[in-house]
Amino acid sequence: MADLLRFATAGSVDDGKSTLIGRLLFDSKSVFQDQLAAVEQTSADRGDDYTNLALLTDGLRAEREQGITIDVAYRYFSTPVRSFIVADTPGHVQYTRNMVTGASTADVALVLVDARKGVVEQTRRHASLSALLRVPHLVLAVNKMDLVDYDQQVYNDIVADFRFFAAALDLPDVTAIPIAALQGDNVVHRSERMDWYFGPALLEHLEQVHVSRDDAQQRAARFPVQYVIRPMSTERPDYRGYAGTLVSGTLRVGDEVVALPSGRRTTVEGIDTFDGPLQEALAGQAVTVRLTDELDVSRGDMLVAGGDDAVAPTVTSSFDATVCWMADAPLRPGQRVLVKHTTRTVKAMVQALHDRLDVTQLANEPADVLRLNDIGRVTLRTSQPLAVDAYADDRTTGAFIVVDEATGATVGAGMVARSSGLIPA
Repeated sequence: MADLLRFATAGSVDDGKSTLIGRLLFDSKSVFQDQLAAVEQTSADRGDDYTNLALLTDGLRAEREQGITIDVAYRYFSTPVRSFIVADTPGHVQYTRNMVTGASTADVALVLVDARKGVVEQTRRHASLSALLRVPHLVLAVNKMDLVDYDQQVYNDIVADFRFFAAALDLPDVTAIPIAALQGDNVVHRSERMDWYFGPALLEHLEQVHVSRDDAQQRAARFPVQYVIRPMSTERPDYRGYAGTLVSGTLRVGDEVVALPSGRRTTVEGIDTFDGPLQEALAGQAVTVRLTDELDVSRGDMLVAGGDDAVAPTVTSSFDATVCWMADAPLRPGQRVLVKHTTRTVKAMVQALHDRLDVTQLANEPADVLRLNDIGRVTLRTSQPLAVDAYADDRTTGAFIVVDEATGATVGAGMVARSSGLIPA
């Protein structure tokens, strides 16, 4: 069975993100005949003298009319080697929040650069966001090489410029690939028109890049409880299980676990699934856990590894975090919000707003408020304790969303800071 890779595309307006995704879908034979026919007809209606593969991803009428992408469009395709989920994010600076949304779960950030323009402010912004969101891999796709006559020196200069900026970002893995998405050069198949490039085509690289699912399994167990299953039949009157998804680590029958935030200890009596019982559950599996002792565990609580060498999350009602603000109304100190962390939602207050991050200059600057698409450091105090990890250690238990109390709308996305000096509850 092919494994799964999530990747997010990012770049400036007209860098060719949608065309690239369309080319990936088309050349990997992931487009149905009726879809292709519709795109060909729409291309003709628009007056294009070629089949505009960008229309395969620009699904909204407004986007098609303007020739731009204005929201995150998710697409799915597969090859015999691997399955893919693609987040096609917009290029405008005012849609930073969409880039955060698309990249937050990505294994790879695919940053496009127009070979005619080189590294621009949006390139630096998207690279910075990828580093901030701890995306494990970044691909710098230098697109539109056909418009610079496939010049190797142009490509080399862009890559050198990008690597100079990226050196300060702590990006773990950067791969550069020259492409021409409109022509298909180095997208799915290696191009003969760039015989000076000896690396893989883009799809070949995406098929081979290491996906660190094993890393999640090697971390200590984290099991946020989503639902409590109580006795539902006379056959099992004593049944009580806790359903959810194991977000990291491994749980085995007989393992010692701690229920947070109470801190009570017990052991795993059984692990159930729709297909039958398991002896162990791995990160990413949805299971129902039965405990040896009767504990007061409810939705929003978390079962974690309880061994002597297990790294426990911090149970706290106050923590520092980096927040990307996603609402038109600004975020201010003293503001009351809801914080949704894994399966627990609690009331919270913004105790302090420390500064705003200039992602293009990699500098913090004073700020009284966070406006739409701003990213800043805040201190939050919650009405009930949360079991959190630093986002740098765990992208699931270190992340949360901010919700408007009155409307229920998501207004921000946050990452728990490692150096925040978490204050235990």
